Amino acid sequence: MFGFGMPEIIIIGVILLVVFGPGKIPQLGSSLGSAIRNFRQSSEEGTKSINNDIKRDA
Repeated sequence: MFGFGMPEIIIIGVILLVVFGPGKIPQLGSSLGSAIRNFRQSSEEGTKSINNDIKRDA
């Protein structure tokens, strides 16, 4: 998983917990999930647009 082992993931989790606190972690996860979803949708729309342009020019 991107070169991260279990110890690294645990350390990152502990740092996030210390910096943001337990109340903010779910909110951060939700925001990150929303951002990833929007990025995927935009990327799919861009891909469809490019494919449509290629088909139209062919």
